[in-house]
Amino acid sequence: MMTLAGKRLRPALLLMGYELFADHLERALPAAWAVELFHNFTLMHDDIMDAAPLRRGQPTVHAKWSQTTGILSGDVMLIHAYRHLASVSPVDIVPELIQTFNRVAIEVCEGQQYDMDFETRTDVSLTEYIRMIELKTAVLLGGALEMGALCAQTKQADARNLYHFGRLAGIAFQIQDDLLDTYGDPAKFGKQVGGDILQNKKTFLVLKTLEVAPEAERQALATWMQTDSVHLGEAKIKAVRALFDRNGIPALVAQEKERFQKEAFTHLAAVQVPEERKVLLRNVVEELLVRDY
Repeated sequence: MMTLAGKRLRPALLLMGYELFADHLERALPAAWAVELFHNFTLMHDDIMDAAPLRRGQPTVHAKWSQTTGILSGDVMLIHAYRHLASVSPVDIVPELIQTFNRVAIEVCEGQQYDMDFETRTDVSLTEYIRMIELKTAVLLGGALEMGALCAQTKQADARNLYHFGRLAGIAFQIQDDLLDTYGDPAKFGKQVGGDILQNKKTFLVLKTLEVAPEAERQALATWMQTDSVHLGEAKIKAVRALFDRNGIPALVAQEKERFQKEAFTHLAAVQVPEERKVLLRNVVEELLVRDY
């Protein structure tokens, strides 16, 4: 799992959060390792819950060996995450680091539970969906930045602004991901475009349609979400995409993404360090939010 290709985004954000305030980057490495281990622990257990056969193009741990192996391997990764956190120096920052890590870890688990619950619910609201992606994805991005600031022993206000920057950017990131799943270029996206439609996922696009579309269009979408994806795959993707287009959903979703993105950068602006120290972090996050893959 740890050797498979991946963005390593969360540890990178932690290290960039540290570098805003301090040099000697090696001091933040144990915390970065902890965040990456935790992230991969959640992926390993998510794969079991989703019965997913592949992760990053390779067989998942439970599919290659067994479900028991997958559960225990994930557990050990979490234990090693705490081992690395406990090794951070100076030792007096460890309690606050662990407190932040625990808060975020609990929220990520809550987000996964919401996601699982949504699979069997027909009354999911857009507000609930945003809260789910905030917990499942965004808080760990914000938490990584916050932990980097804590490793640098910066002011509490700066650490919290970095957390909110990452959290809000993470929500925008997931909204962009939902959009790309339906409208991305297959050659760049790296997986089947329309996969969320085939899996009847209650994405931002679906929930926005159910919020703003006329009754007939809402009924049509509900019908498509109950049809056979195996035999009607491409026809289903084409029909649902056309339904989104008729109701101007791509533009509405892009506006929502922009709203979260704009609010995120107000928190980065509030961080009290010279602007030149923010350049790398700003550029990385901006690139993530305009990506087409």
